[in-house]
Amino acid sequence: MTITRLVLPGPSPTARDAVLLCAGLARLYEDGATAVECDAGAVTAPGLGVVEVLARLRVAAGGRALRVTGAGPELRALLELVGLLQLFGEAEEREPAVGVQEGVEPGDPPL
Repeated sequence: MTITRLVLPGPSPTARDAVLLCAGLARLYEDGATAVECDAGAVTAPGLGVVEVLARLRVAAGGRALRVTGAGPELRALLELVGLLQLFGEAEEREPAVGVQEGVEPGDPPL
């Protein structure tokens, strides 16, 4: 697997940056990248602009691998707040679906 890096501009990317970054991401995949790491190390003042940029990059990636690296704790907290923490390759903690049984004990009645 070829991992290529895409660097987010700092200190806080804006929606305007999203257009150029999405075009760059498309070029990387066209050139043969099978996975892209989005380096967020320069993002020191995260806001809703970087959330929009990362969400649009996720959409532009389609089903291909895209992961954010180098993010500071403020950006990680912001992405967790808006439900994009999975961009770090970490599973979100979710409640089990209603009516789903996690384990079966002997003598449990059928559902």
